[in-house]
Amino acid sequence: MCWPLLFAIYFSDPGILPLFASSGLSLAAGLILYFSFKSSQVTEISRREGILIVTLCWITVCLFGSLPYHFIEQIPNFTECIFESVSGFTTTGASILRDIENLPRSILIWRDMTQWLGGMGIILLALAILPLVGSGGMQLYRAEFPGPVEEKLQPKIKDTAKNLWKIYVLLTVLGILLLYFGGMHFWEAMCNIFGTVSTGGFNPRNASIGSYDSNYVDIVIIVLMLAGGINFSLHYWLLKGKPLKVLRDPEFRFYFIILATITLVTSISTYYAGIYNGFFHALKYGAFQIVSIGTSTGFATADYELWTPLAHTLLFLCMIGIGSAGSTSGGIKSIRSILALKSVYSEIQKLIHPKGVFFVKLRGQKVNPDILNSIWGFLILYFAVTIIATVLLSGTGEDPVTSLSAVIASIGCVGPGFGEVGPTDNYHHLSGMAKWILMLCMLLGRLEIYSVLVLLLPGFWSN
Repeated sequence: MCWPLLFAIYFSDPGILPLFASSGLSLAAGLILYFSFKSSQVTEISRREGILIVTLCWITVCLFGSLPYHFIEQIPNFTECIFESVSGFTTTGASILRDIENLPRSILIWRDMTQWLGGMGIILLALAILPLVGSGGMQLYRAEFPGPVEEKLQPKIKDTAKNLWKIYVLLTVLGILLLYFGGMHFWEAMCNIFGTVSTGGFNPRNASIGSYDSNYVDIVIIVLMLAGGINFSLHYWLLKGKPLKVLRDPEFRFYFIILATITLVTSISTYYAGIYNGFFHALKYGAFQIVSIGTSTGFATADYELWTPLAHTLLFLCMIGIGSAGSTSGGIKSIRSILALKSVYSEIQKLIHPKGVFFVKLRGQKVNPDILNSIWGFLILYFAVTIIATVLLSGTGEDPVTSLSAVIASIGCVGPGFGEVGPTDNYHHLSGMAKWILMLCMLLGRLEIYSVLVLLLPGFWSN
């Protein structure tokens, strides 16, 4: 919180005391915990302990992250403060703020900074800068990034964490410079890029990116949203001078082909429906919205609820998640879709050739059946949680379209949905119970379900 505090001092805005008090409480709590357990001799962290640490860490960070909103006294109640914090750290981008521009600039920096920190991961940051012993680092890494295919850039997990954060910072600095030299104020450029490379979607303006009405800004944001949705290990190999390894990656190709296809179909649909004058305008707005929703960023330059039913359907599918594993995007992720489709195709082949032996392969290697089972388990849990949360949200009085899209947008870390939570609306009007349901969905989506739900099993707590 020291970084936004510096901006508060520079701008002499009302955020000085709230940020100072929040940082002081956070520091005090950390020091108490540190000195209370300083003498503990921990040589190894188990898998279960890693899962518990990660989940509790995220909950705690979201609680302390809400303090600046609470102390600024411009957000009515603590539930809404928590909601804004959870939405930020999980990079969901769903907001309860009705007048964003009325908040102090230092608080807006903190708001976007929560997304930037949460985008790459709170635990991953700790792994990069704090010393850990034994196998603890690997257990924490697996708990925070429980993707189907594990890839370490370096033998030591600490070195992997450092490399990922270096790439993340590089993209952030590049984006800030591009917007700054494009005429945007440095403070505003920072806010926008924090919400872009994290694929979070928070913005310092009420009308989001559409308020700038700039082709240059749109292009910069689109490129960085696409970069945020790519597996960061591919950025690493690209910087190492191995572009062919990136281009040959099946998830990379799937990611771009799907986004390009949906963008083209959506643009044609809106153009022929007469929504935009000229195909270029249809393509401009179509590309931005599809990339924004597909990468789970949630920025908007147009009210897509005015588009055609076909465009609505494609956008809804994008909310489920097209981003890559190992990226800052949320949702199901392309790699799971690829492996699920390959698994289905393999089963169809077995029906045609009962005596044949078929394997699911990825990047030329046979995929372990346990990974496929994990993927199908994840998909079942994903849709089960979606159905249950939608029913619960409907029970609070929300209509079916709003309930379903709000849940999908929350568990997929997208932000805007349809109905009463569309791109021109926000989540302020929802009841307190609805907000808590969606906050749980955000955490489930960010930690990819398993790491949170496993805590509910009695066997997790037994010796």
